[in-house]
Amino acid sequence: MSLDRLRGTTPAKRHNARTIAALTGNPGCSRRAVLDAAGIDKVKLATRIGFPGSFGQSRFALARGNAFEAMLKADDCALLRSVLDVGVVDYHDLGADSDDTLGARHGRTLSLLGSARPALVDHPLLTLEVAGQTVFLEPDLIAFQSEGRLRVVEIKSFAIVDGQADSAAVSGAAVQAAVYVLALRALLGDDRVSHEVVLVCPSNFSLQPVAVVLDVRKQLSTLRRQLSRLSSVSSLIAGLPSFVSFDLSLSPSDLISSLTAIEARYVPECLSSCEMSVYCRSEAAGSTAALGRSVRESLGGIEEVSTVLDLARGAVAPDPGQAEAAALLRQAARLRDEALP
Repeated sequence: MSLDRLRGTTPAKRHNARTIAALTGNPGCSRRAVLDAAGIDKVKLATRIGFPGSFGQSRFALARGNAFEAMLKADDCALLRSVLDVGVVDYHDLGADSDDTLGARHGRTLSLLGSARPALVDHPLLTLEVAGQTVFLEPDLIAFQSEGRLRVVEIKSFAIVDGQADSAAVSGAAVQAAVYVLALRALLGDDRVSHEVVLVCPSNFSLQPVAVVLDVRKQLSTLRRQLSRLSSVSSLIAGLPSFVSFDLSLSPSDLISSLTAIEARYVPECLSSCEMSVYCRSEAAGSTAALGRSVRESLGGIEEVSTVLDLARGAVAPDPGQAEAAALLRQAARLRDEALP
């Protein structure tokens, strides 16, 4: 079965930096690997089967982010230069020509990046191969460092308050920046591109910017593994039943049958990173997996919540592999009964 066969008449959805970054969220999920490798539009698929999710920034967050970035880049990045402390360097805005094609802008990016002259490059265009697709990526900025290594600059509108920021937001920004680093290294080699990226955010409750440096070596390693897995997903697809198709012209029941044929690995964290998570949560109802990885691991692999409750009440005898978990469950049930009136 080919990737085109899985999509049917539905055109492939192109990846971007956000969707590539999201691949690291649940690397053990075969369903997501197949859908992403085939370029299935998961938002449209989830809507078609009646389980739409709510994703993306609010319009207010987008407006704040756009205003913050515009302020930083005004007057040839005057404010951003002071935050990055890059001194007097050239500034190139590759997005200034609205008539420029993707190919032309990518060529101009290659030309600038091949130069050793210190500069700030705004709206560069990079490419990365993802499951056989060439994905165009647009970092916020690439800064040429005086020591000859490039640094990706990621601009985000979430605040850093008293030196601390939301850990999930920082983690997401680090993975997204790592996507750009990976694309740059594929183009120029590891020696030319630093594994340290610069995150620029508002400081405290103002729009005054502050820059922090993030080491993304861990995120790079995870991304490489996931992209390699997508490239080798053909063996998984070859083993699927012949009826599996995600052509959006099919009925919702046919699409759900196709989804059921591919094993999913739902965890609560999927709700913030995968467009199919609402459906997968419904499908996983009654399973311990829906309660999170830590719960499932603590229960020693017991799959169903109903089995957990029976073991806690002593209604069933545990299998040899469930004895330890059953003892803990009975103790927890006893403590609960004592604590409640």
